[in-house]
Amino acid sequence: MQRILFVIIFASLVATSSGYLHAHHSLAATYLEDKTAQIQGKLVQFTFRNPHSFLQIDSKDNDGKLVRWTVEWSGAGQLGDQGITRDSLRPGDDLMIIGNPGRDAEDHRLRMKSMQRTSDGLKWSGTVE
Repeated sequence: MQRILFVIIFASLVATSSGYLHAHHSLAATYLEDKTAQIQGKLVQFTFRNPHSFLQIDSKDNDGKLVRWTVEWSGAGQLGDQGITRDSLRPGDDLMIIGNPGRDAEDHRLRMKSMQRTSDGLKWSGTVE
């Protein structure tokens, strides 16, 4: 009887945890990891959360037209360990961001690799500098 109960519990745990493992997406499916792009613009919104944080940036394109970019960043837990808090960035901050562009250029997406705030030189590239 104990063996059957153990098998049922074990099977339940495996079935439950496999959904979590499968649920996390590959960043390579969304971003071109072998390319980088740079944008500079004003921070509109900073969403500090798990599993990924996001920035909304208004930046001018080559024609001078204002474009809203979505920048995907690390999760709140990882950023906190690297010195970034929910109060580190504020709307209106002028940021220069380098990242991997999204596979669809029309989406205006980046996966952040590095960031610099132009007003005071705050830098991030895995840690706060």
